[in-house]
Amino acid sequence: MPQIISIVGKSESGKTTLIEKLIAELKSRGYRIGTIKHASKGFDIDKKGKDSWRHKEAGADTVVVASSGKIAMVKNESHETLDDLEKYFPDMNLVITEGFKKENKPKIEIFRVEKHKNPLCPGDSNLIAFVTNTKQNLNVPIFGLEEIRELADFIEKKYL
Repeated sequence: MPQIISIVGKSESGKTTLIEKLIAELKSRGYRIGTIKHASKGFDIDKKGKDSWRHKEAGADTVVVASSGKIAMVKNESHETLDDLEKYFPDMNLVITEGFKKENKPKIEIFRVEKHKNPLCPGDSNLIAFVTNTKQNLNVPIFGLEEIRELADFIEKKYL
């Protein structure tokens, strides 16, 4: 199974932007990257009335929508941890999650001082790196917001 690393941070800290940049950098190095977005308030990827929505509403446990070069799956399955989701990524080198701050997985926190007063998880034993635009005194490597290549080097050496 692939290594899972969680990008965490408070709302509006730049998690999605950091993940986009990391994906591009790691892909340029030849790695296969998967992502999992934590949707704490639930989600629906299908539109009411569409055929696949109707299949699900009729009781299908799994619905796959497929087109040339792309598939999407909606599956009834309870999962409690990220470990339960690993099985969907057997062909990936790395899975990057957005969120999942309570999971027992390596975490990289992004923190921007103009958005929040304090970091999210400075005492978390799973914190492996910190990305910020301010000085921090933590016992993990610290990267600037634009030091994507250096952060990717760190991930590559330690997890890939």
